[in-house]
Amino acid sequence: MARTLPQIEHLLRRAGFGGSETELSDYGEMGYAAAVEALINFDPAASNAIDDFIRTPGYIGVTATRAFEPQTNITDTRQRWLFRMVHTPSPLQEKMALFWHNHFATGYNKIAGVVGPADGARLMDSRASRDPLGMNGQIELFRTMGLGKFTDLLTEVSKHASMAIWLDGRQNTRNSPQENFGREIIELFTMGVANYVETDVYAAARVFTGWNYTRTLPAGSAIANYTFQFNANQHEPAAKTFSFPIYSNGSKTIPARAQTQGLQDGIDLIVALAHHPETARRLARKLWTFFVSEVREPDAAFVESIAQVYLANDTDMKPVMRAVFNSPQFASAGSHFERYAWPVEFVVRSIKEIGFLGFSVSDTLTPLVNMGQTLYEPPDVSGWDTGTWWFSTGGMLARMNFAAQLVTNQKFNLRDLARPYRSSPESLITGFALSRLTIPMPDPDVYNALLTYVRAGGNWTGSETQLTNKAGGTVHLLAGSADYQFV
Repeated sequence: MARTLPQIEHLLRRAGFGGSETELSDYGEMGYAAAVEALINFDPAASNAIDDFIRTPGYIGVTATRAFEPQTNITDTRQRWLFRMVHTPSPLQEKMALFWHNHFATGYNKIAGVVGPADGARLMDSRASRDPLGMNGQIELFRTMGLGKFTDLLTEVSKHASMAIWLDGRQNTRNSPQENFGREIIELFTMGVANYVETDVYAAARVFTGWNYTRTLPAGSAIANYTFQFNANQHEPAAKTFSFPIYSNGSKTIPARAQTQGLQDGIDLIVALAHHPETARRLARKLWTFFVSEVREPDAAFVESIAQVYLANDTDMKPVMRAVFNSPQFASAGSHFERYAWPVEFVVRSIKEIGFLGFSVSDTLTPLVNMGQTLYEPPDVSGWDTGTWWFSTGGMLARMNFAAQLVTNQKFNLRDLARPYRSSPESLITGFALSRLTIPMPDPDVYNALLTYVRAGGNWTGSETQLTNKAGGTVHLLAGSADYQFV
């Protein structure tokens, strides 16, 4: 894997989960600007079709002792998402789904505790075209809407049964407004903690009274349907006043409405929040941290520029992401390797760069838990603690152990791939290992330590035994190193 495309490598690490040799070649031939457009304007049909290759030779494996049921079994659901991350032709789609999963953090266990484990899995990530009742789970909303208008995404997430359960919207009634969702839609999903007052939370709770879901069991079906329901009888119809404008004329008050018209209260508030300049800035700062750098504070010019693109395009995320990837801050070589890899990013990138022949995504599930990340189970509504928080002693040990597990599994495949570089220890390290893994060039002390490792055990001849032991060993040392924990 030739290291001749540092900008494409950088783009694929951030806009996806790293690049296989084929992906790097394909995107490299396009050139950077065209690669950005291809990532943003992906083909939904091709993306959906990747599920058809699960349990197909030539792809990473999945493991189940029974039928593989990602629609209803959360372990299989997790395997399906990991499979998609490894093989998707639309990496930005899955990366944005992960971004929104943390932004609208929702946990499976609470949902399953209410609706049962099978329907809990469906509400998290069912796909309408494969669901018996045509229902999309929350993550599938992120896939299909994550690069559309944020206003539309926020509306659909607010209506989804998963959110009603997660933030107790079911309990939000006219006589007893429940403030959880009203608080989080302002504080976490849009404007941020410094831009509202407590009376806004109570007003928002009243706005969303009556927003609920209904569970129906169609005749002859063992599977229930979950659909949004506005219960007008539970809506509080009086006027609600906020500390910030709701309407373009500057009015801060949602007018009193008949209960039957009360659904519009929530729509008005969602539109106002999505279009608020502080929401634009907050999203720009989160995009900086997720896509550009966790090492530096968000650049003020970047934040204002991205916020203006967001507002000028009616909250459409495609122009926003185009502006992010084409920004000088993103493109700067100084931004390379300035993000701490989330556990799932580390795992998927390792698989794509090291190999997956005979490996199963099931083998990643326990290591991911030990690293501190379980998909569909963020710890609370604030999402995961990221950055250096991933790197507890146990979390780093789990990463090193996973690198060892994967390399051991790929030992003979790595030997075969290393044969063209058997002429010298330097060729094995530089031509093979450091070219196969997208990692910053090590400093001289680290490089010399790698040379010492490869040379240990006798004169280097490039024999099959030496290649078998040292090719994988060198890759393991690099994949478990501190430098490889950055993307």
